[in-house]
Amino acid sequence: MSYVVRDVAVVFGLAVVAAYFNNWVVWPLYWFAQGTMFWALFVLGHDCGHGSFSNNPKLNSVVGHLLHSAILVPYHGWRISHRTHHQNHGHVENDESWQPLSEKIYKSLDIVTRTLRFTLPFPMLAYPVYLWSRSPGKKGSHFHPDSDLFAPNERKYVITSTACWTAMAAMIACLSFVMGPVQMLKLYGIPYWIFVMWLDLATYLHHHGHDEKLPWYRGKEWSYLRGGLTTLDRDYGWINNIHHDIGTHVIHHLFPQIPHYHLVEATEAAKPVLGKYYREPKKSGPLPFYLLGTLLRSMKQDHYVSDAGDILYYQTDPKLYGPDKTE
Repeated sequence: MSYVVRDVAVVFGLAVVAAYFNNWVVWPLYWFAQGTMFWALFVLGHDCGHGSFSNNPKLNSVVGHLLHSAILVPYHGWRISHRTHHQNHGHVENDESWQPLSEKIYKSLDIVTRTLRFTLPFPMLAYPVYLWSRSPGKKGSHFHPDSDLFAPNERKYVITSTACWTAMAAMIACLSFVMGPVQMLKLYGIPYWIFVMWLDLATYLHHHGHDEKLPWYRGKEWSYLRGGLTTLDRDYGWINNIHHDIGTHVIHHLFPQIPHYHLVEATEAAKPVLGKYYREPKKSGPLPFYLLGTLLRSMKQDHYVSDAGDILYYQTDPKLYGPDKTE
């Protein structure tokens, strides 16, 4: 709870400072800082979804709804799909978020869709689209209780989260009317999109964008342990503490019940056990900006996986960028 109090205080403090000075020197700094803080709020709500925030399920639900609704995330809808992601991490067909495209699905996409999916900034703005309609090849919505994402006994939870999301959207609309849409865009809209970019960047880099080739699995070759070891830790430098060390992602996937403030300690304890199967996060430039280079390289090289086989690696479509641009 102390982290919640800290983050909420910083969010309101940043907004007050930006509104008070209201000049074009402060606004860009505010957008980056506030968008990063929205991402921090998301990570705390994410812990609520895993039950690692508290041993009390009701407290997890209340805090999770408050934090996630504030940044336009449907708490239960996302929590349940994220659970599916953790239960199937590294599985080609069954993983939920940022899973690789199969060769068949990839080749069924028109050239505009292919290009957008693998060209900045579109992939870094994909999260709201994913919430509404999921990934290519999958159906359903995080907002609809009858979506195939959810079991029948989970529908009441989805209705609650969608209602909270709707209430927040209505509040934003009312504030836009009172304060003016431009001011609301500066205070909330742009930081929201910065948060979306953080979320998409981190999710992609923890599961894709590999500095070294890591496999995806299907069939009998997949297991929970194997899937968890296809994730990667990332070092965000001075931002690690701000976004609650979510870059320590391998141990989080293997043991999602560990609270964020024990992830680094748990990772250090696990390294001797994991041995060569733990890959140290690479640091090849100013933190965290070197990660953009990793992202760009991946988008030029990691396009789809084969429809056949049980241990798979990303393949490159030479027609998308041309062979001279994928080196």
